[in-house]
Amino acid sequence: MSAVQPIRHAVHYVVSLPEPDDFEAWRDRARALMQCGISPDQVEWSEPGGSGSLFGQAGAELPVPDATAPWVRTSRAFIELAQNATLHSDLDRFAVLYRLLWRLQGDPGVMEDRADRDVRRIDELARNVRRDIHKMCAFVRFRSVEDEEGERYVAWFEPEHHILRANAGFFVRRFTQMRWSILTPKGSLHWDGETLGEGPPAQRSDAPAGDPAEALWRKYYASIFNPARLKVGAMLKEMPRKYWKNMPETALIPELVAGAQARESAMVEAGTVDYGERPKSLAGIDEAIHACRRCPIGFLDNTAVMGEGPRKAELMIVGEQPGDQEDLAGRPFVGPAGKVLDAHLERAGIDRRQVYLTNAVKHFKYVPRGKRRLHQSPTAKEIDICRWWLEGERAIVKPKLLLALGSSAARGLLGKTVSISKVRGQPHALEDGSELWVTVHPSYLLRLRDEAKDEQERLFQVDLAAVAERLAEMAG
Repeated sequence: MSAVQPIRHAVHYVVSLPEPDDFEAWRDRARALMQCGISPDQVEWSEPGGSGSLFGQAGAELPVPDATAPWVRTSRAFIELAQNATLHSDLDRFAVLYRLLWRLQGDPGVMEDRADRDVRRIDELARNVRRDIHKMCAFVRFRSVEDEEGERYVAWFEPEHHILRANAGFFVRRFTQMRWSILTPKGSLHWDGETLGEGPPAQRSDAPAGDPAEALWRKYYASIFNPARLKVGAMLKEMPRKYWKNMPETALIPELVAGAQARESAMVEAGTVDYGERPKSLAGIDEAIHACRRCPIGFLDNTAVMGEGPRKAELMIVGEQPGDQEDLAGRPFVGPAGKVLDAHLERAGIDRRQVYLTNAVKHFKYVPRGKRRLHQSPTAKEIDICRWWLEGERAIVKPKLLLALGSSAARGLLGKTVSISKVRGQPHALEDGSELWVTVHPSYLLRLRDEAKDEQERLFQVDLAAVAERLAEMAG
C-alpha cells in the first residue's frame, strides 16, 4: 500500500480595508494580488465592523508584485459598477468583485453577459446603492436649531448602504450657504459654509424633532398633491413608509389619499370652467394674477409679481419666474440675476427703463429649507397654465421684439420646449408679427465659475448686442 500523500493548502490572505466605502483601497489591493497571481479562493476581504477572518487568524503577509508583473485587464463597465457596488452593505461584495476581476483577465467579454451570475450580482448591488443615494437626496429634511455660532440645520437619515460620503458633494453644492449637519447610524457630515467635516455615527435622539418651518412643508405638499395621478402602490414603492417619520409632509398622506377621489372630481369639474374674458389692461391682469390658483404654485406662501415697464415698449424681456427677493419686493428682476441683467443691458446700450420686464410664471415656486425658500423650477404644465397671463401682457404691450431668458421663458412664448443652444442668437418670427430672440437666464451665469463663466458671459453679451442692433434696425 502506498503512503498517503499530504494535502497541500494554498496560502491564505486576509485583506483589511480601512473604510467600508473605500473603492480606491480595494482597487489597489486587488490589483497587487492579481499581479501576483493570487486566486479568489485564496483571499478573504475584511472591512471595519466586519466579522473578521473565517480562519481565525490574520493570514499571510500580502505579496508585493515585481516590476515585471503584467497589467491588470479591466473595463469601463466593470469600474462603473464596482464603484457603486463597493458602497453596498453586503459583506461579500469585495469577494464577488475580485472574482469577477479575476475572470476578466481570461474572458474580457464577461461584462457583456448580463445573464452571468457574478455580473448580475454586482449589477443588482449597484442598482440598490443608486436607489439608496436617490432616496437620501429626496428624503432628507433639515430642521433648524441654534448653537453657539447661530442657526444650524440638522437632518436625520437612515441609509441602507455606505452612501454618506458619496452623497456629500450633492448636499454641499445644493446647500452651500447653510450651516448644516446630516446625522446617520453610519456616520455624520458637518458643513460650516466653507469646510466639510466627518463625525461618528449618531442616534435618532441626537437630531431635533421639528421646527416651525415644517408647516411650510405641509402646506406645499398639500398644494402639489395631485389626486388624478395617485397610484398608492407606486407612491409607496418610491417613498417607503420607513422614511415617513423624518418627513413632516407625510403626516398629510392618509388624509390626502382618503380624500383623493373627491378632489379628483372637483378638479375634473374645475377643468370645464370657462375662465371668461382676459383682462384688457395691465392693471386688470395684475389684480387677476394675485387671485390666480390655477396651478399649485399659487397656493404657496407667496405673492404674484406683475411685469413692469412702458405700456407700449418696443422690447419685452421674459424671465422664468420671480425669485425670493422679487417675491418680497413685488417687482421683477430686482435680485442677483436682475443685477447681472442690468449690467449687460447697459453694456449693450439698452435702457432698462424702456423695456417691459416680466416672467413666464407669475408666482415664486420654492421648497422650504428651514427659514429659507429655495428656488424650484416650474413644470411644463405650470408654465403652460401661466401662459394665459403672459399672452395677455403681450396683447396689451405689443412689443416688436421679445427676448426670452432661458428655456422656461421660451416655452412660455412658444408653447413648446426648445434647446437654448440651438435657437439662441437668431430671430424667430411669431404669429402676431413680432420677433423672438432667445438666450440664457442671468441666473445661469451666476452658477458658473472661472473660464466657463467668462465664456458664457461673453456669449450673453453678444446676444444682447444683437438684440440692441435689431431694435435699432426696427426703429429705422
